[in-house]
Amino acid sequence: QVQLVESGGGLVQAGGSLRLSCAASGKVFSINDMGWYRQAPGKQRELVASITSGGSTQYGNSVKGRFTISRDNAKNTVYLQMNSLKPEDTAVYYCSADTRYYGRYWGQGTQVTVSS
Repeated sequence: QVQLVESGGGLVQAGGSLRLSCAASGKVFSINDMGWYRQAPGKQRELVASITSGGSTQYGNSVKGRFTISRDNAKNTVYLQMNSLKPEDTAVYYCSADTRYYGRYWGQGTQVTVSS
């Protein structure tokens, strides 16, 4: 089992920045890719960014150039630096971890609200 705990969400004005953190515990040795997804009211959950254990990254088209995902393997933590935030970035952000043996795990989600 893997447990994921997110932190760092909140309310910010458009153009501002937030940094999300996600700390993994449990069978962390089994984690390969980690990522961030988001879900706005009435919309499907979508990929924001992902990062492999080796550091390769992938971003959703709507956040490219504004968000940066990073990972500290020693701390079993993944980060999402969000700059130039827009009202359309408002959503619940979920951390994910893909494991070799146990499938995908999700965090509980953290709310990000961007006011115009």
